[in-house]
Amino acid sequence: MTGATGRVALVTGASSGIGAATARLLAARGMRVVVNYLRSSKAAEEVVAGIEAAGGQAMAVQADVREAAAIESMVEQVRAAWGGIDVLVHNALIPYAVKSFQDMTWEELGGKIDAEMHAAFAVTKAVLPAMSEQGWGRIIYISTGLSRRPRAGMIALGAAKAALEQFARYLAQELGPQGITVNIVVAGPVEDTRMGSALDEEIKKRQVALTPVGRLARPADVAQAVAFYTSEDNAFMTGTTAAVNGGMSMD
Repeated sequence: MTGATGRVALVTGASSGIGAATARLLAARGMRVVVNYLRSSKAAEEVVAGIEAAGGQAMAVQADVREAAAIESMVEQVRAAWGGIDVLVHNALIPYAVKSFQDMTWEELGGKIDAEMHAAFAVTKAVLPAMSEQGWGRIIYISTGLSRRPRAGMIALGAAKAALEQFARYLAQELGPQGITVNIVVAGPVEDTRMGSALDEEIKKRQVALTPVGRLARPADVAQAVAFYTSEDNAFMTGTTAAVNGGMSMD
C-alpha cells in the first residue's frame, strides 16, 4: 500500500473484535493507530502492546464516543502527539435492546437510534477539520446486514444502522469534492465478537449452512475490507457498501 506510512487512524471501539483486528492491520500497513476504548483499558493496552511488539505505532485513548466533550479531548490528545487524524474507522458498538417491537419501549428504540447517530455525528465532526484542511481523508462506518435484512428481536440495531448507512451516503456526496471518501463495511455474523458470541450454536450452524464460503466471518476478514477503504489505493470509491458475509446474502 503506497503512502500509508505516518497516516493517523482513529479506530473507535478497538479493544476487541473487529476494532482490534482493524487496528492491528492498519498498524502493520504503516499507519499510526489510535486504539479508542470505553471501559476495557487492559484489553486496549494489550492491542497497543501487540502492535508495538510487531514494530508498529499505537496509543490507547479512553473516550465515550457518545459524548462530544470526551471525543474533543481524545482528538486533542492525538493532535498533541501525532497531529490531525487522517482516517476514521467508526466501529464502537452502542448498547441496544434485543426484543420484539411489541415488547419494546420508545426509549429503547429511539434511544438506540439517537445514541448511534449522536456518536457517528460527534466523532465525525471532530475529525473533519483536519481532513478538510489537507484535502484528504478516509471515513469508514461499520454496520450490519440487519440494516437491510430483518431478524427477530433486532429492530433497534437494524433501524439504527440503516440510519447510519444513509448518513454515510450523504456525507460521501458532500465531502467528495474535498478529497474525503466515506464508505460502509457491512459485517455478517462475526465470530469472536460480542454480537457473535450472543448467537447460540443452533443459529450459528444454520448461518454457516447458508454461507457459500462455509464459515462465519472472522474479525480479520472485516479488517481487510476496512483496510482497502482506508488506503491511498481507494481514491474513487465513495458512498459504497462492502458486504463481508461469505456470500450469505448477495445484493
